Amino acid sequence: MITTFQQHISLKQQEITSEDSAALLKLMSGITLAAKMIEAKIRRASLSGLVGEDGGVNSHGESQQKLDIYANDALIHCLGMHDAAAVLISEENNEPIISDKATETSKYAIFFDPLDGSSNIDVNVNVGTIFSIYRIDQSVEEIVGRLTLHPGICQVAAGYVLYGPSTVLAYTSGNGVHLFTLDPTIGSFVLSGENLKMPNRGRYYSCNEANIDEFPAHYEAYLSRLRTSDPGESYSSRYVGSLVADFHRTLLRGGIFLYPPTTAHPEGKLRLLYEASPLAFIAEQAGGMAINGEQSILRIQPTSVHQRTPLVIGGCSEVELFLVHASQPA
Repeated sequence: MITTFQQHISLKQQEITSEDSAALLKLMSGITLAAKMIEAKIRRASLSGLVGEDGGVNSHGESQQKLDIYANDALIHCLGMHDAAAVLISEENNEPIISDKATETSKYAIFFDPLDGSSNIDVNVNVGTIFSIYRIDQSVEEIVGRLTLHPGICQVAAGYVLYGPSTVLAYTSGNGVHLFTLDPTIGSFVLSGENLKMPNRGRYYSCNEANIDEFPAHYEAYLSRLRTSDPGESYSSRYVGSLVADFHRTLLRGGIFLYPPTTAHPEGKLRLLYEASPLAFIAEQAGGMAINGEQSILRIQPTSVHQRTPLVIGGCSEVELFLVHASQPA
């Protein structure tokens, strides 16, 4: 017998509060519906004119792809259908969006990157959706004034959807990482892996080495160490350029993913709240580690919705070796 995503959450009710469980069912129903809508559009993107840039820019001045806009609209619509969400925070929008259905009992904030790696759509490379859920203790009026931000350790749940040869959803609510695969014959995400564990040591590292001349010296030294280890222990480079795809391989096969600070982006380029923190939550739940180069991603106190950060994430042995290099004098 199969277990669908919604059934799996229901079965795990004893591991989380009943209030969180009921809200998560609503929120995850919205996320999975949006994911299925996005997946369907991606499959037909080149046939329906949804490839290429839209001509606009997002809140960070980055060119928007047509599918960026569709994915963002789909998530806002599907998450806004229920009263569980008080506020929606997207990479594509400057400001948090108060849900139309928000009431005084709406106590959840959802952060999301609607379509990570969307520039790869034109060349038929994997892309993904990342999401993170927090419980908040603010009224709608207080949120309008300023949304109180919490470190990643406070996440209620987080996950990502990877659109590839098959569409998969990885998810945690703080009790292990579980994997679901979209079965198109029944239109549901079905449990395909439970309590995933990231290998302590892998064989691959993932990093955009085209920018290596702009990396801090200890990043360069660390990458050199990975490439020149003893025969049989050296690492191979694997870099897709879609964060979800690179992290998904790291989760299943081990190794390490690095997005270092550069001279052009000394604070890093990935967003803390809707890219780094949800993946860090998943990594740690699977037995891995995630740091900003110095400290745990999950312990960083955010100061702004779109805050950026460097990211080093992967197996414990790889991240601990990185910390050794980081501690050595330049």
